Amino acid sequence: MKIVVIGGTGLIGSKLVKTLKERGHEALAASPNTGVNTITREGLAEALNGADIVVDVANAPVWEDKAVLEFFETSGRNLLAAEAAAGVRHHVALSIVGSERLPDNGYFRAKVAQENLIKASGLPYTILRATQFFEFVGGIAQLSTVGEEIRVSPALFQPIASDDVVAALTEVTLAAPVNGTVEVAGPEAIPLDEVVRRFLKATEDTRKVVPDVHARYFGAIIDDQSLTPGQNPRLGSIRFDDWLAQSKAQ
Repeated sequence: MKIVVIGGTGLIGSKLVKTLKERGHEALAASPNTGVNTITREGLAEALNGADIVVDVANAPVWEDKAVLEFFETSGRNLLAAEAAAGVRHHVALSIVGSERLPDNGYFRAKVAQENLIKASGLPYTILRATQFFEFVGGIAQLSTVGEEIRVSPALFQPIASDDVVAALTEVTLAAPVNGTVEVAGPEAIPLDEVVRRFLKATEDTRKVVPDVHARYFGAIIDDQSLTPGQNPRLGSIRFDDWLAQSKAQ
């Protein structure tokens, strides 16, 4: 099959393109770097010509609330219209577990808007919602730093390795559309402050982690349900400590 991966040169997209090619499919990495732009529509119709499936893992280049909403809405509308014109049979999108539960976070609001466009499009679709990636824990620590302290919530957190996200994405992409949402999470739920503490220890960072129930996660107050999946999610196989050990060895 011809499968177009929007955002195909990023962390998830590049791994997904490689995996799909290994499975014998024609996988096209589509991004502004390869001449395909879902905002300006440059190269979009050409890229989708003959495509069976489109997987959207594009990320907004900005984080400001209004700009990120505009990105996902404009990109989503342009992409879905181009898919309808090209006769694409399955639209797959990567989203975030808990997006609708954190309306104070502009990025999460934008992902919900993207999901709503997909649901209203009339195209056969699958939305895969993943928990936060292991690869993002260092950034979370950095943004939560005050002086020599890192103040983060002790709320439960169930992060996942990007390789496990790619494995789940590959499965749902090659399966029939579910016309609904599937969740995937890491194999274990751990308090966020403990996740950050383990990351610092592995990276020999001496900053102190302070659990704080009022600490905001990208602008939002979180609890044990905010960033963890619902019932019967798919679970990755890579544990955080194993990923840390592997990352340190590389």
